Amino acid sequence: MAEVLLFHHALGLTEGVGAFAGELRRAGHTVHTPDLYEGRTFTDLEAGVGYAQEIGFGALVARGERAAAELPEEIVYAGFSLGAVPAQKLAQTRAGALGALLFSACLPVTEFGAAWPAGVPAQVHGMDADPFFVEEGDLAAARALVADATDRRLFLYPGSSHLFAERGGSSYVPEAAALCVERAVCFLDGVKS
Repeated sequence: MAEVLLFHHALGLTEGVGAFAGELRRAGHTVHTPDLYEGRTFTDLEAGVGYAQEIGFGALVARGERAAAELPEEIVYAGFSLGAVPAQKLAQTRAGALGALLFSACLPVTEFGAAWPAGVPAQVHGMDADPFFVEEGDLAAARALVADATDRRLFLYPGSSHLFAERGGSSYVPEAAALCVERAVCFLDGVKS
């Protein structure tokens, strides 16, 4: 089974993130969920993003790197929205990465290097009409990431919710979230250490 480092979104380490991690654990995987906000959570995305800006995105990524430093190198990095930033950076730059699961976000690979590392599989999950994912360039970055790759996949779900897998949240989409979990579990089941 795989070991996963799962980073939360701009709302913080919410019960919804915990529920998603719980689904992966029930499938037999080890999941670490560091709290990059040090106990703060938000119910409003704008307030959460404001708090992230106050801390500084660089500081949040550094917190993610510190969390990773305490774990084995052979790990899968995962992140929701804002949490996809440290997840993607670590998957691209930390030796031994076994894969990446990026939910509702994807940056151009050039943010963290010239190319995606060979042999590091990835999945990107997002909604096809999510304005954050589509209009802010994440969808284009995801398409570029998976182009001509056999070990990287983009999964689009119908709808406009950004945090569609956030159980209990206002944008939760149960059917899409269940399929997302199923696909993530299949990905983790196939990870080779």
